[in-house]
Amino acid sequence: MIIATAGHIDHGKTALLAALTGQAGDHRREEQSRGITIDLGYRYASLGDGDTLGFIDVPCHERFVHNMLAGAGGVDLALLVVAADDGVMPQTREHLAILALLGIPRLWLVLTKCDRVDAAQQAAAEADIRNLLATTTYRNAPGFRVSSITGEGVDELRQALVAEAGQSARSNPGTWFRLSVDRAFSISGAGTVVTGTALAGRIAVGDSLLLARASGEHQTVRVRGLHAQNQVAEQARGGQRVAINLAGDRLKAEQIERGSWLLQPELLNPSRRLDIQLSLLPDAPKALAHWSPVHIHLGAQHLTGRVALLEQQSLSPGQTGLAQLVMNGHCQAVWGDRVVIRDQSARQTLGGGPVLDPAGPTRQRRSEARLAQLRALASGGLDNALPSLLAQADNGLAPDTLQRQFNQSPEHWHSPSGTLEKATARGPRLFSEAIWQNHQAALTDALSRFHQEHPDEPGPDRSRLRRYGVPYLEPAVFAALLDEALADKQILTSGPWLHRPDHQVRLSDEEEALKARLWPHLEHGGINPPWVRDLARLEDVGEDQVRALLRKLARLGQLHQVVRDLFYPESGIEQLVRQVLVLSGDDNQFEVIDFRDAVGLGRKRCVQLLEYLDRLGVTRRFGNQRRIRHESSMVSRVKTD
Repeated sequence: MIIATAGHIDHGKTALLAALTGQAGDHRREEQSRGITIDLGYRYASLGDGDTLGFIDVPCHERFVHNMLAGAGGVDLALLVVAADDGVMPQTREHLAILALLGIPRLWLVLTKCDRVDAAQQAAAEADIRNLLATTTYRNAPGFRVSSITGEGVDELRQALVAEAGQSARSNPGTWFRLSVDRAFSISGAGTVVTGTALAGRIAVGDSLLLARASGEHQTVRVRGLHAQNQVAEQARGGQRVAINLAGDRLKAEQIERGSWLLQPELLNPSRRLDIQLSLLPDAPKALAHWSPVHIHLGAQHLTGRVALLEQQSLSPGQTGLAQLVMNGHCQAVWGDRVVIRDQSARQTLGGGPVLDPAGPTRQRRSEARLAQLRALASGGLDNALPSLLAQADNGLAPDTLQRQFNQSPEHWHSPSGTLEKATARGPRLFSEAIWQNHQAALTDALSRFHQEHPDEPGPDRSRLRRYGVPYLEPAVFAALLDEALADKQILTSGPWLHRPDHQVRLSDEEEALKARLWPHLEHGGINPPWVRDLARLEDVGEDQVRALLRKLARLGQLHQVVRDLFYPESGIEQLVRQVLVLSGDDNQFEVIDFRDAVGLGRKRCVQLLEYLDRLGVTRRFGNQRRIRHESSMVSRVKTD
């Protein structure tokens, strides 16, 4: 269990920890000379049950509140220390607000320096504190009266901590390891060591982790050694104070800044935008305006940035609203992490709240669909939020993204009922059954509508159908939807064209009559059929009318359109295939000039014909030569004939 002290300067926090643990505080020379805690002080002690408890003595001076914030993450229990002869003071209020914003689950009230005042003054001081706690979630916090000088109440507090530690073992199976570094230093003979509170997961000596910095860069490091709760260990888990001896390429302690993240590779998710549920403190000096500059604290990390309010243009003291933090550096947050913001001068705590989405979008962050997603995320964990998230996700949700954002490893991941998992070219996606069924209906309805609007066309190709019917779907999702419709015979293909099973392009009586007149000319032409203009002249028909009919016949697969106004019947193409088979000979290659001499057509026409045979898959070009693709279905058919 990790225990932190909080409270006003000179209210006896360090002396209290010394009395509880038997270890002297203010271990740094500057702290001893000034009589205050400047940086985080750590102590470890067994209070009688054999389990080692971790104590964090956080700074109380207003200039070092950022240090206090660095140590408060991952704390299981906070001791709010108030001197009986002073009562509630400014840092008492600010530290209490920070503890609440950080979501510290439990808080105990410890009234110190009771040897200096009588029982009546003690009762008055405690009543003052109870009034302060009455408006918070800590209103029923246990209270203790102690004196670090006489030892009064210290044993009672110690025994209560022992009992609490036995009931509060943190268990977080199915999560990946993550830690926010609050100190980094070098030890002679060992190398680089970092410390912090393990927020989740487990690691062991020999494991590989990623060290992620605010710059967005990261490097792979290896765990050479471990101390958990100040004891040599082979493994460490979430909820413990951990010191990790790291090995890595050119790794130096002075290059690791406070707030860097150690995490397993699956959790890597550098982000400069956090969507949060922001609560402004009731005693905030003024309303928080949209795009206000702030200082942002997450774990041990301290960044600057701005607040983009998503529901209103300003947030009044005591109000709660959805917001996006746009930061000047990268963080590695997950859902549920607690963020604290301070004013631009970093002198006053303004508010904070839980992270809803650790990778907020850059666009449409205020759309109704997006706000609905954030409200669902604010309602609870993944199981509670997923149905609402899926209801707003036309393109589905990637399981690996959800697992990373909520820190849930795959072996503990279970898709809820009413959810479909579909394979796409970009990995699996989760969809609600209702959304997927709507997509299926939209696709088939769009194709039916296309047939009504374009009865003379066999159907659209894939890209045209997506643009026409479901443009809001990503190409990978559309491909998976279409493949399912093809497998179920809801949609059929004719070459590249897609159509409904009952759709068939038919020629009108007038078109049938014109076809009967044109067809003999095409058949008689063999490998040199007439152009559209020649056919129009031979039958005294408009070129547009001839061209429209021949294109329709090409879409129906009855003609081959080599170039814009040149159409070949199947018999003509088969003659050409026979010619190239003869030309290729035993070495299976020929050139354009050989083809030109064999068929007796001009070079330009020969190039057009060979390029068309390339598109059909009959031939393949290699520089100036072409070779037969004997696996082609048309080549096989001609050989058989």
